[in-house]
Amino acid sequence: ADYTEIHSVRYCSHCQASLEKVDVRGYNKRQVFDIPKIKLEVTEHQAEIKTCPECGAVNQAEFPANVRQKTQYGSGLRAQAAYFHNYHFIPLKRTTEILEDLYQQPVTQGVVVAALAETARQVEPIIQKVKKYLIQTEEAVCFDESGARVGGKLKWLHSSSTQRASFYKIHAKRGSIAMDEIGILPSRTHWCIHDYWKAYLKYWQAKHGLCNAHVLRELTFLVEQYLQVWATQMIKLLLDIKQTVEVANQLGQASLPVEQIARFESRYDQIVAEGLLANPTSEEINEQPRKRGRVKQSPAKNLLDRLRDHRDKELAFMYDFKVPFDNNLAERDIRMTKLQQKVSGGFRSEDGSKNFCTVRSYVSTARKNGQPILDALYLALSGKPYSPAFLADYVAE
Repeated sequence: ADYTEIHSVRYCSHCQASLEKVDVRGYNKRQVFDIPKIKLEVTEHQAEIKTCPECGAVNQAEFPANVRQKTQYGSGLRAQAAYFHNYHFIPLKRTTEILEDLYQQPVTQGVVVAALAETARQVEPIIQKVKKYLIQTEEAVCFDESGARVGGKLKWLHSSSTQRASFYKIHAKRGSIAMDEIGILPSRTHWCIHDYWKAYLKYWQAKHGLCNAHVLRELTFLVEQYLQVWATQMIKLLLDIKQTVEVANQLGQASLPVEQIARFESRYDQIVAEGLLANPTSEEINEQPRKRGRVKQSPAKNLLDRLRDHRDKELAFMYDFKVPFDNNLAERDIRMTKLQQKVSGGFRSEDGSKNFCTVRSYVSTARKNGQPILDALYLALSGKPYSPAFLADYVAE
């Protein structure tokens, strides 16, 4: 304990005799954890000025590199400003109110904005290493995107992530134009995990795995709304394969036996074939010549076509244990940024959105590597941003 308070027994509770001079036979202890009164601590930096007695030149000592203004807030308070606003998505106005209530010192919104901008500037080299890692790593990289409002206009927040790092970028477009400019997916040759958004599949040089959580939701919909028997069978098959892979992993196996893979593939193909027989196209039903334009298909037929044409991507997790069953990692990583949109309604400016993405990439990566977020932000604002050890092998562009 930091402090100890002794509560004395002065009188006997039964006969009221004085116990002042009686020896203490023991203590019953209780502890209270609390925060001491917080106040800002002001450090005044004084740079000496001296006149050289030999030549008369006036000399002044240098201030520390992080002391640039007549008066300014230090790394600790600015780290908390960035922590509240970027990590917990507290709006600017409320962030300043919290800081003022904590420290009885008015803090402007400009201080919070400047803290985020400085953090983004300091961590940019780290984030460029993260980007290089996401391009080159043999780990499966998960991708997702979500709408985000910037200056009142709809744009798209793109995320790329593994269990060890996160990268976010705002772009005006959702599809391949954005992916080309971001530059991660076009340069990858290893596993890329995502939902069935066709823009992802354009990058043929990479290996693709599709999110089976999405597929299970679609199959469940077909069972509940359209009573599709084959969909029930496919749900069971995918979950059976998933369990089999998990058990094999726990037993230290590098892959499933070839015969077992062949049996699962056969069951998969049979279910798809039965589904296609139960869901013919309108042309097959009417036996009429095809009209111009795309033939409208049922949700069941659309999913069946995808399962048939992309079996290798749907079952990628069975062929290679490095591939996750679903894209839940990317969905978790981007879910928090969706919360920011709900709380704040969007970003005020383009620069603000860029700084948010850079800082968010940094704090998410720090959190994934077990670092306290406040400490990581403090290090960044002190000019020594945290960098995970594994990034040492990657050189920022």
